[in-house]
Amino acid sequence: MRTSVITLLLFLATSLYANDSTHVAILGDSNTWLGGDQCDQPRGWNKWFKDYFAPASCRSYARSGATWTNTARTKRNPDEVKEVLSDDNVAYNQIVRLEQAHQQGVQPTPDLIIISLGTNDAWFTKRRPGVFDTTAAEAFATGDTLITSRHPSAVLCLAESVRYGCEMLASMFPEAQIILLTPMQTTATSYENIRLAGDIIEECGNRMSISVIRLDKESCVSRTHEMQTKRFTTDGTHTNEEGARRNGCFIANKVRSLIHIH
Repeated sequence: MRTSVITLLLFLATSLYANDSTHVAILGDSNTWLGGDQCDQPRGWNKWFKDYFAPASCRSYARSGATWTNTARTKRNPDEVKEVLSDDNVAYNQIVRLEQAHQQGVQPTPDLIIISLGTNDAWFTKRRPGVFDTTAAEAFATGDTLITSRHPSAVLCLAESVRYGCEMLASMFPEAQIILLTPMQTTATSYENIRLAGDIIEECGNRMSISVIRLDKESCVSRTHEMQTKRFTTDGTHTNEEGARRNGCFIANKVRSLIHIH
């Protein structure tokens, strides 16, 4: 009996510190941005993820209003500080900022990159009119041709933008594992839009052998429940502290089961 207890304690201690050499970089929109660049603000899931996952470092490059999808006016503009939907508030520029931070020695080489985007793509379809025009299969129809050879302003749908961003990251940080989070449910747009965005992101991930966590299916936030009573959000979209805590702990557990860094 004593041997079993000691073994269990050793297992728990090993699990607790299994991530202390893992450097994490996070990209995202408002629900990640709420956690702050240092992942230390309680209304963002990434604060609770950081506390529970306990990595060596954890830094966020998220911005409120960000989308996966580019526009015909998107350009390289990593210094833009707008926190609303805009042509340059896109995943592409968060990736550029991550690369710059790494080159400047601010960001350690990431072992794990988590991307939590898609809500605004599904929500603001009039501002991203081509968002669902291309399927994941069509986005990968070019085979081995690098989509990153194109200017971001020529990548105008969700599927191609996901492929574009992930291939950029794989080129910059070939040893890093990428995990994609699909958007969680929201009262701001239909469940069908959120599900469609999630399906596209998941299929893109599958085609690139990238793990995907379906927050629209597994998050604590339910569109139906939030329409009746705001339990885990403040407005049907943005988490309150309890919603962020639950999501952060859930994501940490899921990531633990998916990582193959150590």
